[in-house]
Amino acid sequence: MTASSCLTLVSCKVLKWEKEIRYAVLGAEPQDFHYTGEESSLIIGDNNDIRENVVISRATFAGNATKIGNGNYLMDKVHLCHDVQISNNCVVGIGTTIAGECMLDDCAILSGNVTLHQYCHIGSWTLVQSGCRISKDVPPYVIMSGNPVAYHGVNAVVLSQHRNTSERVLRHIANAYRLIYQGNFSVQDAVQKIIDQVPMSEEIENIVNFVKNSERGIVK
Repeated sequence: MTASSCLTLVSCKVLKWEKEIRYAVLGAEPQDFHYTGEESSLIIGDNNDIRENVVISRATFAGNATKIGNGNYLMDKVHLCHDVQISNNCVVGIGTTIAGECMLDDCAILSGNVTLHQYCHIGSWTLVQSGCRISKDVPPYVIMSGNPVAYHGVNAVVLSQHRNTSERVLRHIANAYRLIYQGNFSVQDAVQKIIDQVPMSEEIENIVNFVKNSERGIVK
């Protein structure tokens, strides 16, 4: 790994690094009143691109870790707070702040200056557009935009070009979210209607499981 003198590595395990990194702080002390100096960790996987002025805090409590998976792109001025969990192949745009204990599933995209509230869960292959403030979970395969943030359709272009999702499955995803966001149903009733009415596939199963298991509730 090549690094400048302004790179700080504290209790940080980097599995593999092939790019130069400058003026980033990795393994910073968590900005959490519960932190009392414990030996916690930051674990970074393979082939991540971490740009200038990124700050990533380690976990709050001993034995825990902030974790960054493989192949992620963290742009300038990104701030990842304590205990954040980022999976693989995610993009986090310029100036985005991810509060403590948030989770990003594979291939999530956060555009510039997005703010995630603590404990939020962002589903796979989701696009959150610039400037959004997220305080609830965002289910997979969707586009979220605006303030207050709202559902703006299926992330169809990215899914078709980079995941090879078929037109048929894209229609099923759109139908599932039509029941959630445009039907006059509770979220629980919408999920049951998806199970009853939409042909089951890996993608539809992911949507159903995500919504069922959401602890904060989904953006609605």
